[in-house]
Amino acid sequence: MSTAEQSYGNSGRILVLAGGLCGAAGVALSAAAAHLGGAFVGTAASFLLMHAPVFLATGLLGTNRTLRIGSLILLVGLLLFCGDLLARDFLGSRLFPLSAPIGGTLLIAGWLVIAGSARVRTRS
Repeated sequence: MSTAEQSYGNSGRILVLAGGLCGAAGVALSAAAAHLGGAFVGTAASFLLMHAPVFLATGLLGTNRTLRIGSLILLVGLLLFCGDLLARDFLGSRLFPLSAPIGGTLLIAGWLVIAGSARVRTRS
């Protein structure tokens, strides 16, 4: 395994996969919102599309461990937040109590960890 592959690692693969899936889901949900409506589908689509490039970039370029951890926190928050919004529209009920606020809080925390990762020095 090359040095580049070692630095990429499992978390990099997970984040690149998440970026691709979030992008695809965001496009599909944008179409669903345009054709089917739904109070929360468009919001979920927007959140998925705006976070997809973050996961792709940190998966491919994020050699800073703190950056990757922040991105994984962001991913969990996004899944909870969007999952709850989509459950409301498609299932008629919440994912579980407080899932959207917990997801939103994790999104904020993930972004703050990403911001904090700028203070961490990478090893050369």
